[in-house]
Amino acid sequence: MVKIREAIVVEGRYDKNTLSQIVDAPILETAGFGIFKDKAQMDLLRRVAQTRGLIVFTDSDGAGFVIRNHIKSAIPGKFLKHAYIPDIYGKERRKAAPGKEGKLGVEGMTREILLEALRSAGATIEGEEVTASNQITKQDLMALGLSGGPNASEKRLALLKKLNLPERMSPNAMLGALNLLYSVEELTTIAETLEKDNG
Repeated sequence: MVKIREAIVVEGRYDKNTLSQIVDAPILETAGFGIFKDKAQMDLLRRVAQTRGLIVFTDSDGAGFVIRNHIKSAIPGKFLKHAYIPDIYGKERRKAAPGKEGKLGVEGMTREILLEALRSAGATIEGEEVTASNQITKQDLMALGLSGGPNASEKRLALLKKLNLPERMSPNAMLGALNLLYSVEELTTIAETLEKDNG
């Protein structure tokens, strides 16, 4: 596993599955062209990009470039890095037929090609592990009343609204997003503010 500081955005879940076996990094999805209609997801990408940097890693076909260009138009370039895969023709094992342009996507690439693409993009490869103390855990969410207790779901919804995060996020997805954007201390302060506002 290669640890990368930046978050990575890919088109879909098969790309995410492939990359998550190779790199230790937050991996977000555009849901293909879904990103054009999903303002909350684009806002999340923008905030993650500003917090830790974002590597755009879409397929090399026309659709991949349309999605890449949409992200480029919405997020300042200083927060983005671009990873490109080569044009290799073929089809992914799970598919009955090749894609429209006949090119393999991110999910069809070898480990070596993917790592080379990330290195070429200027990915920050880290040697040290993130210490557990920096991470927000499920126990922290419970201690703050955001999980497992009475009114936890209402508190989570209020938190998501306050932080402008997608309201449909599952608790696990919310935990992932919080770890990309906030420290335990920052989250505690925000949760206490919410309690006062609602108290």
